[in-house]
Parts: sequence; C-alpha cells; structure tokens
Amino acid sequence: MMGKIIFYEDKNFQGRSYETSQDCPDMSSYLSRCHSCRVESGCFMVYDRNNYMGNQYFMKRGEYSDYQRMMGMNDCIRSSRMIPMHKGNFRMRIYERENFGGQMHEMMDDCDSIQERYRMSDCQSCNVMDGHWLMYEQPHFRGRQMYMRPGEYRSFRDMGMSGMRFMSMRRIMDNMSM
Repeated sequence: MMGKIIFYEDKNFQGRSYETSQDCPDMSSYLSRCHSCRVESGCFMVYDRNNYMGNQYFMKRGEYSDYQRMMGMNDCIRSSRMIPMHKGNFRMRIYERENFGGQMHEMMDDCDSIQERYRMSDCQSCNVMDGHWLMYEQPHFRGRQMYMRPGEYRSFRDMGMSGMRFMSMRRIMDNMSM
C-alpha cells in the first residue's frame, strides 16, 4: 500500500492543499508555503529545504496542525519523501569514522545508545544493507534525525550533516511508536 499525505498552506489544515503519494523535491511547485499536514497512510520524511536537504522530520499516520511548534521546525516544509515499508530483515553496519573506518558494528534492531551498547562515542559512516532506518543525534531517539535507505554512506559530513553525531538508530516499521 502506498502512503498518502496532504499538505496545507496554513496551520490547522487551512488554505490551499496538495495531496501526494510520491516524493516531492520542491513543494513550491504546488504551494507557496506549507505549515500543516495530514498523513493518511504510510510514513514520510519532510525537509525544510528543497531537494531533500536541511533538517529532516519523520511523520507517520496522524495530523500535524502546526508542526513548527510541535517539532521545533524553523521553516515550513519545502520537500518530502515517501518511505516504502520494508518487509523482512533489517541490517546496517555503523562505523566510528568516515569511509568505513574505526570500530564497526552490525545492527539488526533498534539501538537507543551506541555509547552504552557498543562503547562508541561517534558514528560517521554506515552501510545500510536491508531496511530503512532513522538515525538520531541524541541517545534514546531524540534530537535531529536523518533518514537512511539502503546504500553506502561514507561521510555524513559530506551529506551536509557536519557537526552532527548520531547516537541512536531505529528501524522504520509500520507499527513503530514515536
């Protein structure tokens, strides 16, 4: 089943709206601004800059009448990406340093603190083999987020995430609670 999200120009689902089930790299093609949304099905990442750049926020089924206030977003939504639901195993290797250097640990489930579980103080690259993951800046799934789909990520700094340290990771599943 595909996800479905409806974006609204103003808070509280007011103003013009745009409905989609696909990725949208530039919201300005449809709305002049976007300050609320309703996720009717599936999961999405929304971004405060065009082309899936800037701060990222995970949204699952629900209503977000004023997500600037709810999520501490500085700006309105500028782009969004639908997250396909993965059926099967989850697997990711995390590395202490860029280019897959330093300590390596393979994960198959959520980790609320890489410091406590692996004695790692930092994660600067990863290889997502199976599933879709959310990485968090702070332990216990808090702070800024980054969506990771299958692929190799050699340097988070080169992806515009300089200064961020990822300290916890969570699998994206249809029954996840936030």
